[in-house]
Amino acid sequence: MKIGLDIMGGDFAPKNCLDGAVLALKELPPEVKIVLIGDKDYAQKYFEENKVDDSAFEYIHTKEVIEMAEHPTKAFSQKPQSSIAVGFKLLKEQQIDAFASAGNTGAMLVGSMFSVKAIPGVIRPCITTILPKINGGFGIMLDVGTNADCKPDVLYQFGILGSIYAKEVHKIENPKVGLLNIGEEAEKGNLVTQSAYNLMRETKDFNFIGNVEGRDLFGDKVDVVVCDGFVGNVVLKTAEAFYRLIMKRKRSDEYFDKFNYELYGGTPILGINSTVMIGHGISSPVAFKNMVVLAKDVIEARLNEKINTHFN
Repeated sequence: MKIGLDIMGGDFAPKNCLDGAVLALKELPPEVKIVLIGDKDYAQKYFEENKVDDSAFEYIHTKEVIEMAEHPTKAFSQKPQSSIAVGFKLLKEQQIDAFASAGNTGAMLVGSMFSVKAIPGVIRPCITTILPKINGGFGIMLDVGTNADCKPDVLYQFGILGSIYAKEVHKIENPKVGLLNIGEEAEKGNLVTQSAYNLMRETKDFNFIGNVEGRDLFGDKVDVVVCDGFVGNVVLKTAEAFYRLIMKRKRSDEYFDKFNYELYGGTPILGINSTVMIGHGISSPVAFKNMVVLAKDVIEARLNEKINTHFN
C-alpha cells in the first residue's frame, strides 16, 4: 500500500507535513509506504538535520505549489507540476493508493472530479466531520462545505454515503441516519428538507430515524447527520470556535478535548473512484499523522468499492 502525502500543502508546509509523516511511520505497519510529493531537497535536508532515516519514504520531486488563494480550476490546469496536480496524476495512474493534502481544498475537489472522477450514479461527492458524543463514541455529519446548495436527491445520497462510511470505516453497526432540520416533525423545514424527508422516510438504503435538531448532534440519538454543505460548514466552524474559546480560557475537559481537529486529521471525499483525503489548512503534525492513518483505514475498508457496488 502506498499513500501519497502532499508536503507542500497547508499553512505550515513543508515542516508540519514532514513532522506528521515521521509520526505516521510509528503507527503504520511496515507494508505501508508514504510517498512524499513536493520539494525533495528540502525534505532530505530536514530529515538529515533531525537525524531521521528517510529510507522508509519515497520521493516524487516538485517545487510548484497551488497557493490557498488561487482559483482552483485555473491553478490545477495552469500548474501541472504542482504537488496537488502531480499527486492526482499518480493516483489516476494507480501508482499510489491514496492521496492526502492540507492544501487548496478547491483544487483537491477539482482534481477529484476531473482526474479520478465521481463514482457513476453519485450526483455530488461530499466531505464529512466527526461529531463527538457526550456518552462516548462519535457520529459523523455530511456535507460540511463541498455543496452549499443541495437538491433533495443529493441529500438522500448523502444518507447512503454517510451510512456506508460510518459502518465500514468507523465500525458503527446499522448507523442511525437523521436529516438536520429546525424541528422533528415531517412538515418542518424549507422545501428542500421537506422533500428530502419524503424521499428518506420509506427508504431501505439506510436506517433513517427522521429529522434531528441541533441539540441532537452530540448525543446518542443519531450517528449520521445529513445536511447541505452551507449548514454543515457553519456547524463545523461553530464547534471549532467553541473549542478554541475553551482552550483560551484554559479549561480542561475530557469531552470537549474531543473537539480538537488534530485527533481526526482529515476527511475522505466520499463518492469518488479513489481515496482522497483533505486536511485542515492549519494542520499540525499530529493532524497530518492522523490523516495518513485514516487514509490507510479507508483503503483497507475498501470503502470506494462498497460505495460503487451500492450505486451500480
